[in-house]
Amino acid sequence: MTDEHTPMQPMQPMIRDPKAPVNLLDDFEETGIVTPNNRLSLADFEDEGGLDAEPEELDAIGYVDPLNVRPRTSSRVLCAVFGVLLLALSGLAWWLGVCTESGQSYDDMVESTFASIVPGWVAAVLGAGTHPMVLIVSLVIVTAAVAVAVARRRWWLLGQMAVFAALCFCASLLKYVLPRPFIIKTVIDNAHNSAPSGHTILAMMAAAMLVAAVPRAWRWVASLVAMAWGLFVGLSVVCGKWHRPSDVVMSMLIVGGLALLMLACTRTSGMDALGTRRSSVGVQIISAVAITAGLFAAVFAGYVIWQVIPGLSISAAWAKTDAVHSSVLLIAGIDAMVFGLILATRQLTASPLSKIGLVGEPPAPPRSRG
Repeated sequence: MTDEHTPMQPMQPMIRDPKAPVNLLDDFEETGIVTPNNRLSLADFEDEGGLDAEPEELDAIGYVDPLNVRPRTSSRVLCAVFGVLLLALSGLAWWLGVCTESGQSYDDMVESTFASIVPGWVAAVLGAGTHPMVLIVSLVIVTAAVAVAVARRRWWLLGQMAVFAALCFCASLLKYVLPRPFIIKTVIDNAHNSAPSGHTILAMMAAAMLVAAVPRAWRWVASLVAMAWGLFVGLSVVCGKWHRPSDVVMSMLIVGGLALLMLACTRTSGMDALGTRRSSVGVQIISAVAITAGLFAAVFAGYVIWQVIPGLSISAAWAKTDAVHSSVLLIAGIDAMVFGLILATRQLTASPLSKIGLVGEPPAPPRSRG
């Protein structure tokens, strides 16, 4: 037995070779901060879906970083909030374009005069967007996205994309369910409901899958391709009198909302591999410009539409021109904003940067100047 009045000996400082390898976990165990009973292990991060990341990737930092298996909670919440917001805006677009007199008049004016107002070369280019062409190109993009995900062994991402595609297909069937009240007699004999646009949903879905599947270095490039393809199809279906502008805007917002909800469920092998996660200047620039420019374009288009409303009932020539131009600006703005959000949130969920560093040796101590 020890004497309870024996004074406690002070703890001696630990002296180590500054050039020797460092193992922080072992140091914590020696000091009692971490014990074999409370040391984190692989099982601590497993949940109902199992752990899909490569064991050697997780072993690189000792299973101590929760960002190995899921993005930051704040990033997932951000995706969910903006996803729900875009879906709510898609409902608002449908109500304004379908259930109001001004909305139906605006859609009808744009649909009936679009091809004659835009420059001839623009109408010729958009005229190439036939049904087989949209279908084939979209399927090629989807195939490329799946192939990239398989090559990168992003198995969880494949499941995300499968669910995303199924939800987009279900959303395209809303045109057979949603009503279209008879408010005005349309110029074109097309009184049935056409919202949302299935062609636009297909094109936007394929492009969003490509952005989600490619590695970090190609993400901003894929987003530019996605914006161009989504804009082309969106304008083509209006120019070809397949759909009304509100149908296209609704479709873009639906796909954007579902894509963000898909990204909110990202985890494990749906993320970038450890050692490849880093910030991307291209992603930061393209996403910031696309979101900002898209919002400004959509707001300005809304202002022009508000100015056009008095001329809708009399089919004024100036109203026709402004209506068509505002529809192009609105579709382009929504397209840029949606893919800007998808690009930014994909980077946040796929490459979450850790505060304690990802892979590599601790920084070496400074050398003394002798």
